[in-house]
Amino acid sequence: MGDVNQSVASDFILVGLFSRSGSHQLLFSLVDAMFIMGLLGNTLLLFLIHMDSRLHTPMYLLLSQLSLFDIGFPLVTIPKMASDFLQGEVSISFGGCAAQIFFLTLMGVAESILLALMSYDRYVAVCHPLQYPLLMRRQVCLLMVGFSWLAGVLNASIQTSITLHFPYCASRIVDHFFCEVPALLKLSCADTSAYELALSTSGVLILVLPLSLIAISYGRVLGTVLHMCSQEARSKAFTTCSSHITVVGLFYGAAVFMYMVPGAYHSPHQDNMVSLFYSLVTPTLNPLIYSLRNREVRMALVKVLSRAGFRPE
Repeated sequence: MGDVNQSVASDFILVGLFSRSGSHQLLFSLVDAMFIMGLLGNTLLLFLIHMDSRLHTPMYLLLSQLSLFDIGFPLVTIPKMASDFLQGEVSISFGGCAAQIFFLTLMGVAESILLALMSYDRYVAVCHPLQYPLLMRRQVCLLMVGFSWLAGVLNASIQTSITLHFPYCASRIVDHFFCEVPALLKLSCADTSAYELALSTSGVLILVLPLSLIAISYGRVLGTVLHMCSQEARSKAFTTCSSHITVVGLFYGAAVFMYMVPGAYHSPHQDNMVSLFYSLVTPTLNPLIYSLRNREVRMALVKVLSRAGFRPE
């Protein structure tokens, strides 16, 4: 109990993303610009989905949840990092560290499940179009969204409580720009090997099971698309599904590297870069991928601009 109290009483020291870079100001400006672009892009996408009745469909309901996660990921990490850089402070309280771990784990698990559910939506839309209104009715979509959030909350609650229960009586310097479970466990003066094994096992389940569903769904979609007679229908299906596959590749590529590749095979610097990728770069790119390659979203944007007095060509 004394060890836990000692942990609560002390702050952690974050090394920071800019400490290894010679061009601090340039990198900070780039990160700041991407943060603002991501927030604006995802907020705009949420606004368009809410305002345009043509986007009140199961696919866009799930996409709106993805945008929520893509707003949350950077908000948990980037403002704190920017504040530390500007004020010259590098510490984070025990409670602040717990909050970062909880919300990042929640959104990471929830997004992993959501991407799998989005692939199922595309499978039903392409392979069983006549049954789509029944299989993807609003109640089912709300259950999907609720399940992804519930799984995220449960996993985050368990991981946060166990991770922060370990005594941190040695160095309190976290070799990362935010509190993340793998980086924090390296500081514990207790044996965390059993917990790390459990984390790896749960990581495999959380990543591999959704990836398997995604692979099966798109395998069936590809088979159906190749047998379509209409070139227009085939092109529309490929365009819609390729956007989702791109997002899946960006998210799972970084997640697999962080949580399935053993820590001995990547350095803290690589961890920082990969974490920056999935917590900032991917959320910034997602709305661009969906808006630039999606005719319905572009039309909704044109409609909103027209209402505002603009006349896009």
